[in-house]
Amino acid sequence: MSLESVKGHFKQWNRETDVMEFITSSATVGQAADTIGVIPAQIAKTLSFRGEGDKAILVVAAGDAKIDNKKFRDTFHFKARMLEPDEVLEQTGHVIGGVCPFGLARELDVFLDVSLKRFAEVYPACGSVNSAIKLTCDELYEYSFAKQWVDVCKGWVEGKEQEQEQASSTSII
Repeated sequence: MSLESVKGHFKQWNRETDVMEFITSSATVGQAADTIGVIPAQIAKTLSFRGEGDKAILVVAAGDAKIDNKKFRDTFHFKARMLEPDEVLEQTGHVIGGVCPFGLARELDVFLDVSLKRFAEVYPACGSVNSAIKLTCDELYEYSFAKQWVDVCKGWVEGKEQEQEQASSTSII
């Protein structure tokens, strides 16, 4: 049912047929990257946090990014506490591994992390453990009804120059 709610969500832009369904699992960043044939960082993972009151917030970030607790607290003014799997399902209507900011069971605040902006295209899940859609960052912002871009992650590298620098600094010459 979750996959169908996402396809229904994309009908408003005539994009429901762009939702890709796979035979193999795309439930983790690594599995999704392998299945789609992209680097893990291009997977747009959706993280579910306790918001204020009983309402969750969603943060969509690059596959190689990790939440930075200080940045999160400075941005949202509360501690980053992830939801339990049953709470994720209740709040989003999606199971872990298929969580996305589309076709949600409840109206939730969605934020996009700047770690995604490195890529021309990213691949968020579509409500099931074997689905995704290819979107530009602008499309992701529009289709997710995102509130704003935020900088709440660490552990990712901006730009190819820095990736090349890291690779050359770790190689033995």
